[in-house]
Amino acid sequence: MTAQALKGRLLVAAPGMLDPNFDRTVVLVLEHGVEGAVGVVLNRPSQTELGDPLPAWSDVAAPPAVVFTGGPVVPDGALALGRAGEGAEPDDWTPLFGRLGLVQLGDVAAGPSAGVEQLRVFAGHAGWTSGQLEAEVGAGGWIVVDFDPDDAFAADPVGLWRGVLARQPGRLAWFANCPPDPRVN
Repeated sequence: MTAQALKGRLLVAAPGMLDPNFDRTVVLVLEHGVEGAVGVVLNRPSQTELGDPLPAWSDVAAPPAVVFTGGPVVPDGALALGRAGEGAEPDDWTPLFGRLGLVQLGDVAAGPSAGVEQLRVFAGHAGWTSGQLEAEVGAGGWIVVDFDPDDAFAADPVGLWRGVLARQPGRLAWFANCPPDPRVN
């Protein structure tokens, strides 16, 4: 696996994932290099309405308009993923892949800059040290699949794990119907 092999891909927690931080999660890998990897959990909405901490950002929040739990690393920090409008180049924007990028949360009172058409805010993120993610993938803890840009803004984030698996070809789609505890299958 090359140093950039997982950037822009989804990590789908394999059934039976033992780490409760990642049980039935879908993680978008934002960065992957020789130093490690960083991603966000796309399917863990919290109960915190986005309008509570960031009222000016609510207009572009993808439903459900809540803060998501992005992972166990720096849970007090926030990271925002945004989708730029067609041909737009928003200010305070770091492009990632396609029209998806990181939106800087600098002036929270002002809201996102013009050109951001959808946004999702994550408290915390997922992180792996050098070689750690590769070892977890090699051990079968993660299923690596292609990312669809709509995954980052799924209207039914709780159903994302099952939905991502169900759209996979062949036997991989069978995992979508795996019970939460595979031992009771």
